[in-house]
Order: sequence, then structure tokens, then C-alpha cells
Amino acid sequence: MPTYFRFLTIMAFHVFIQEKVDVAIIEVGIGGQYDCTNIVRNPIVCGVTSLGIDHTGMLGDTLDKIAWHKAGIFKPNVPAVSVHQPKDGMEVLKDRAKEISCPLFLAPNLDAYDWKSRCVELGIPGVHQQLNASLALQLCHFWIKDHKLGIVDRQKFYRDWRGGGDGDGGSVVKGRCLTVSAAMAAGLHKCVWPARSQKLSGPGITYYLDGAHTAESLQLCADWFNVETSKEAKSTSGNPFVRVLLFNMTGDRKPESLLRCLLSCHFDCAIFCPNILNRSKENSDLMNLTVTEKSQTQRCEENRRIWFQLHSEYSQTNASSLNVSRSLHPFQDHKKFNGSLNLDKSDDPFILSSNRETSLMPIFAFNTILESLFFVSRGQDPRIKVPSDLGISTPPPCLQVAHHAQVLCVGSLHLVGGILSILDPTVCES
Repeated sequence: MPTYFRFLTIMAFHVFIQEKVDVAIIEVGIGGQYDCTNIVRNPIVCGVTSLGIDHTGMLGDTLDKIAWHKAGIFKPNVPAVSVHQPKDGMEVLKDRAKEISCPLFLAPNLDAYDWKSRCVELGIPGVHQQLNASLALQLCHFWIKDHKLGIVDRQKFYRDWRGGGDGDGGSVVKGRCLTVSAAMAAGLHKCVWPARSQKLSGPGITYYLDGAHTAESLQLCADWFNVETSKEAKSTSGNPFVRVLLFNMTGDRKPESLLRCLLSCHFDCAIFCPNILNRSKENSDLMNLTVTEKSQTQRCEENRRIWFQLHSEYSQTNASSLNVSRSLHPFQDHKKFNGSLNLDKSDDPFILSSNRETSLMPIFAFNTILESLFFVSRGQDPRIKVPSDLGISTPPPCLQVAHHAQVLCVGSLHLVGGILSILDPTVCES
């Protein structure tokens, strides 16, 4: 039997063929060169999004090594488009394009397109999404232009094009600054992607969901969260609000590099939990059976410990910025919480640990996603139902006093997917 992801890939191709789809968009699983999706010999066009450090055990621990794997999807005389990349990554993409005889294009900045006086409004928020939008426009342009040509004619066109010197010699050619039609603009505006810069509201709470799980994407996520929460805070009319981190991570990623990106968010409380939806384990589709519960809870504890260390260091060296943050949070006085709440694991089996070692921030680790959400929502969100005998402990003062909670759920697509299945089940059903 193939591995789970390979099975899904085979099934996807089978369904696409059976349904006679007009166009198939295939996203690589890990890397590119040796990924099981990399079996399409003559695609219309290939694309490369922003490179980041991830899956280092398989792809390498530097951007140039990772870029080598990513460029493995390039095909001879098939155009490839990349967004702007760091210099070392782009050099590898250019070298591999030359080696493979692949014409390589660079997606222009989104504001370089001809929008015909239309406002640029993307359905997915975040400045970084402008790179993805430009790449999408370029890929669509090549597909519309080339998909009706036969394989032989397409390859001859790009072979002749390279022979003319436009895209040979390891160079990268700037993509066309297209005229954006009304249909294209509408497509970008209506585009939604669950768990990518997504906001969901509940009673006295806003959940900020993002599946970011690399240092680069987490930094962009932190920027987005800071901008959006500041906007929301202005509408609270001076009422106290609290910023909460709900985090988990998987694989061989390093907690230090990821969590450090989130320190600038000035959280008032941090919660860590494994990617276990609930205690009943009734939804097997959301369970990762290749990882034991013990290893997940151990990772959760490690994340909590590392966050405590990072936050303690950050608090000591950035006292001035924290004072500014407190002036923006009307109630914020972390010293009021001194670990006096009775939250020891021995007293409460549903909490893995408490923050008895710190007076700066309440830090908790729970056994399941459901318990974490019930805790951070203070039991006020009707979508989050737990057994009456579960006995979730009393939230810390910062959560009790707050008029509104702003919760960033981030670090793992599995975590955010589990949260979505509770807060918006229709997403999973559709």
C-alpha cells in the first residue's frame, strides 16, 4: 500500500480523469524533485511561491538546498513563474532552469498591473498575499494562452523562444504586466481560503486563524495579527481586551525559531495543545495516527517551556515596548497573576501544566483542542460544547476581566483545521 499522501495523490488523479476536468492545479506535498505529485511530464506551466525553511530533514536546512528541490518540478520547454525570492534561492532556481532548459519568469509586483482604475481588493487579507495574487495571474495568463496548443507546438514555441536569447543562459525574464480584466479582479476579490488569514467571531471573542508553520510565514502572520487586532481594539471604546496565543507545531520544526516570531504580538496569555480534537476521538479524519498521544503532549510541553524562556528574555530586554503595549491594553497588569490559581496537573487532570514559574504571563497546556477553546472562550461560545463533568479550570484574571478576547490560532494546519471543524463545521462538510 502507498503512504497516505501518495494514496490521496493517486486518488486525485483518478478523480480528475474520471470527471474530465478542464484544468487541474496540483500542489506539491513536500519539496518537488522527489515528491509523488511530480509525475506530470508536460504541464502547461509551473509556479514557485515564496521559499521558506521547512521540512529540513528531507529538503535541507538552507534556502539554496530547499530551492533545489522546489525547482525539481521544472520541465524542459515548459514556462515556470516564481515570485521574488531571496538572492541565494533565486540563483538556484535560475541555475536549475538553465540545466533543465526551462524558461523562467518573475511575477511582477501586483501594483505594476493595469487595473483600469479599479481598486486592488484581495479576498485573502495580508500584504504577502499580493505575491500570491500576482503569481496566480501569471499562471492563468500562461494557461489561457497555451492550453489549446498541442504539446509539440508548445514545446517548439518555448524552445525557439529560448533559442532567441530571451530566456536562456540562466536568466530570469520579468513576466508581463497584464491588464486585469473585470473577471480576474472579481476572482481575486472573491477568493477565500479557510485557515489563511481568516477571522471568525463569537461572543466576546475573535479567532484569528492562520496555518502558518514556517518562520517566514509566522512573521507575516504576526504582522497581519497586529494590524487587524489594532483595528478591532479601536472599536472597543476603551473596554479591556486580551490577546491570547493558541499554538502547536509538528514535524522536525524548531520551536525557538517559530515562537520567536510571535513575541512582537505582546500576548497576555498563551495556550498550547496537541492536534487532538477531543477525548472521544470520534472524528478519525482529523486524527494523525502516525504520532502517539504521548509524543504529542511531550511536544506540547516543550513548546510551553520554550515560550516561557523566550517571553522571559523578551520581557527583560524590551520593557519599553511592553509598556507601550500595556497602554494599549487598558486592563493589562500581568503582575496580578502570580500562579496562585490551583491548576496543578495533580489537581486538574485536564491541564498538563500551569505557569507557576512566572508572574509575567499565564501559560497553559491542555490535552485537546476542544478543551483549549472552551477555556479561552470562557465557556461563552455555544459552538464549543464539552461534557458537563469535564471540570475545566477557572481562566486567569486577564481572561476573566477582558471585555473581548483576540485569539491567534497558529503553528499547524492540523491545529487550525481541528479548530475550524468546531467553530465552522460547514467548512469541513463542504
